[in-house]
Amino acid sequence: MNAEIIAIGSELLTPFRQDTNSLFLTRRLNDLGVEVTCKTIVGDSLEDIRDVTRQALWRAGIVILTGGLGPTEDDLTREAVAAALGVELKRDPDLIARLYARFAARQVTMPPNNERQADLVGNATVLPNPAGTAPGQWIETVFEGHPRVVILLPGPPWELESLFESECFERLRKQAPPVFRGTRKLRVAMVPESACDARIAPIYKQYPDIQTTILANAGDIELHLRATAGSLEAAQARADELAGKLEDELDDCLYSNTGEPLEQIVGYFLQMRSATLATAESCTGGLLAQRITSVSGSSRYFLGGAVTYHNELKTLFAGVPPLMIQAHGAVSKEVAAAMAEGIRHDCNATIGVAITGIAGPNGGTPEKPVGLVYHALHDGIRTEVIEKKFPGDRARIRQWATQQALDMIRRHLM
Repeated sequence: MNAEIIAIGSELLTPFRQDTNSLFLTRRLNDLGVEVTCKTIVGDSLEDIRDVTRQALWRAGIVILTGGLGPTEDDLTREAVAAALGVELKRDPDLIARLYARFAARQVTMPPNNERQADLVGNATVLPNPAGTAPGQWIETVFEGHPRVVILLPGPPWELESLFESECFERLRKQAPPVFRGTRKLRVAMVPESACDARIAPIYKQYPDIQTTILANAGDIELHLRATAGSLEAAQARADELAGKLEDELDDCLYSNTGEPLEQIVGYFLQMRSATLATAESCTGGLLAQRITSVSGSSRYFLGGAVTYHNELKTLFAGVPPLMIQAHGAVSKEVAAAMAEGIRHDCNATIGVAITGIAGPNGGTPEKPVGLVYHALHDGIRTEVIEKKFPGDRARIRQWATQQALDMIRRHLM
């Protein structure tokens, strides 16, 4: 069984509001074994809402509309769905009485236009909404010979979520055939998305029954596997089988087979080695330390660090000789190495890690362009330096840089 979600509201078509309801609904529908095959955002136009509703009814067994159930003139979901189904709106006197009682309990006079919230689409079942004035509606109908369920839900997330849980979830459970899902989430560091897919596509294509999704971020790739079967054990076994083959192929590029972020994996390795870490950062401005300390319990292995943005602080906090900075520049492999060595020594850490680079958008030169970053790691015996040129804007370059530093620590500890 599949579903479509239609989010109503012109404000959702601006840069200032996001449709978060569909994320909640997708998760709960997936819990029932229902696939969400399409999501649509449509403005406050009766004709547009009617048209996208009819298109959804052609494709999906379950159509959920969110928003547009308020009392104002631009709340047109009820009228549009009635038009799409070819039925009339019926004003429910019991609902009107409840609305008046709700306002009276708050000692507020109900405006007459609130009566529009008592308009039902055909023979819809009312879904009570204790958190707001807009009730939901449950409609079971036949569209072009196919059985359909249409659900109207209010737009405010706190209303929608409580109403869906109390009134819709169990109803849908009875409608949906029992389907069990097995899932796995693998994560890969510092491999281009295309290169990763070239390695694993010949493997996952042998499993057409498993949905494989690749999500790429700066230096981080997530592989989501989802298998379906008649039992949870069979579904999970299928997902695990494919995950095992992908793990073998990706080898040490894979840093997690259960979905943990890289900073958490680094924490595991540091604790296993009884090692401590200190950091010196320039262009990342403390982002590496922030990621490390976002993990609960990181005080067991992370001693601290310094944001040595100004050259004088590279000397003061990380012991970088001023003449070295003058000779090679602040963005250089020599300075990166000295920062890592200095912060390790001063903090008495097992490992010192340093980052220095040009995050942009200004400050680049032909010799040292925006995106050039040096990463250094010193363990008291040897120093490793990695030079990278990262793409993207300032935020993306900084994210790339911290991901490279974390992967550098992981590989060293492996």
